[in-house]
Amino acid sequence: MNQLVRHLKVSTFSLTPLTPSIGAEVGDIDLTQPPDAETIEGLRAALRDWKVLFFRDQDITTEQHLAFARRFGDLEVHPFAPSKPDYPEVLAITHDKDSRGRENTWHSDVTWREVPSLGSILRCLESPPVGGDTLFADMYAAYDGLSDAVKSRIEGAVAVHDFAHFRKALRKKGKSDAEIEAFDRAYPMVEHPVVRTHPETGRKAIYVNAAFTQHILGLEPEESATLLAHLYAQAAIPEYQCRFRWAVNAIAFWDNRSSQHYAASDYWPAVRRMERVTIIGDRPV
Repeated sequence: MNQLVRHLKVSTFSLTPLTPSIGAEVGDIDLTQPPDAETIEGLRAALRDWKVLFFRDQDITTEQHLAFARRFGDLEVHPFAPSKPDYPEVLAITHDKDSRGRENTWHSDVTWREVPSLGSILRCLESPPVGGDTLFADMYAAYDGLSDAVKSRIEGAVAVHDFAHFRKALRKKGKSDAEIEAFDRAYPMVEHPVVRTHPETGRKAIYVNAAFTQHILGLEPEESATLLAHLYAQAAIPEYQCRFRWAVNAIAFWDNRSSQHYAASDYWPAVRRMERVTIIGDRPV
């Protein structure tokens, strides 16, 4: 464990790690009050080291949610998923008896974008009485745990990403071929490195995921699929993970460049109602 971060002294908050490498709960902080510059820099440092930060009992407004996220960068508008009325940057994620949870695939958010996100900040408005946890995986540890042979094989490799499952959902909603073609032009398939170097830490992380990655360039389809399946499976190793139990007014802030996440969809027909704000990142290298 990084002892320096474990004992990080920031006057406005405390950190309690959930595991040796990923996940830390932030205490002694009130996000209804605008954090000062020292606090923001401390949170940036904590995010770099712990990949996902958790906050509890934060009864914030939508405006405060947005204002907090903007301290870390510009915000994106999701072109496919539903947003909160009058707040285009706020993604509304609700599941109930009429809508089963479907985020139960290991992924990093919006890797189908040319410039994917830095991070996401998810707030819980209503949680199931039990279930609906989110799991997070340390993709640095996932890379470090690969054999030397696999590391050598994927060095410099590039993969294609696409919003394929959103396209299927658009068709189910009755979007015309012309409308879908317009989305294809606006968000064409993109190429990202299979192993990404984090722009702030310089550490390497696996950067392919089962939700959005299509294939690895230069490989035969079967060879690509086999290699990708092996890389995807690394996120499912418990030693690389932490798990968060949601409650109303809990918040998770994760780094999409160094982690992946999986929303357990084990709570149907109970209600799970969340709002997410996503921070624009940089082009992966």
